[in-house]
Amino acid sequence: MALFLICRSTPLAPMEAWRRLTAWERHAEVVPLTRVGVVTGPPTQEGTVFVARSGVGPVAFDDPMEVVVWRPPQGEGSGMCRLVKRGMFVMGWAEIEVHPVPVVGGGSRVVWREELAVRVLPRLVDPLLKRAARWMFGRAVDRLLLRP
Repeated sequence: MALFLICRSTPLAPMEAWRRLTAWERHAEVVPLTRVGVVTGPPTQEGTVFVARSGVGPVAFDDPMEVVVWRPPQGEGSGMCRLVKRGMFVMGWAEIEVHPVPVVGGGSRVVWREELAVRVLPRLVDPLLKRAARWMFGRAVDRLLLRP
């Protein structure tokens, strides 16, 4: 499995950063060749399931995920979401944390931590998977934070 970490600072308030990062359908806007559908009804909470479908035509796979921890930021506090990947092809988990920056006009600090494995890939390619995933998810986080 490839474990990677992405940290970003943003001028956004914690709740706004949280909203942008956890609007699951928006991930399809920033990750090429991906569609995202939420299977369960709103609002997002523990037990929410959504599926990211990546690929083109018949060369695609589903990456179903379940929200197992859902703690949005409250007031000046931090927020944390943990997802578990429930797919046959992609396995692992992801945690998204949003922390307020304790200075005047501080904004937020985002921490995205993920452990990822692809069933058909040997462990030998984990370092390459880690680099590619960190790059791809880092770009996605940057774009999600920039788009209102």
